[in-house]
Amino acid sequence: MKFHLTGRKFSILVGVLLSLLLIATPFLFYLYRLAPPESSEWETVFGTIRSNGFSNVQSFIYTLFTKVILVMLTGIWFLTSNNWWKYAILVPFTMFLFQFIGVLNNEIKYVDEFDFWYSLPLIVPILLFVIYISYRISKNQNNSFELMSEVDEEIKKILSDDL
Repeated sequence: MKFHLTGRKFSILVGVLLSLLLIATPFLFYLYRLAPPESSEWETVFGTIRSNGFSNVQSFIYTLFTKVILVMLTGIWFLTSNNWWKYAILVPFTMFLFQFIGVLNNEIKYVDEFDFWYSLPLIVPILLFVIYISYRISKNQNNSFELMSEVDEEIKKILSDDL
């Protein structure tokens, strides 16, 4: 027997997986409590986790999973949003992604300090794009309001002529 995903089954499966991922976020946030509080290394079944420039492994895991959760939630929000302004979500997503990379990069002395400036070249084009789209939408919306009022006036004129 073959298992074949139809469009409906696939969207239900994606919805269930996204729901499980969202439900898991509080548990992921508190995962750092499993790490030893005063150790610079932690032996796990996945391998050795080092403090990576932090004072201990617990601080590293806390900071890492905070950034992972922020990247994950804004990524899900962007992918599931149907609004025209969904590209504005890329601004915080980009900042969180740079912060996440900063946590993994042990050469950076201060996490979250300069990430905004590094992400600015990516953020500015996104902001300009969103501003341009909103300008075009508001311009078209004003034109449609003018057209609707003209249509309403014409209908009133036709109805008043018939009476």
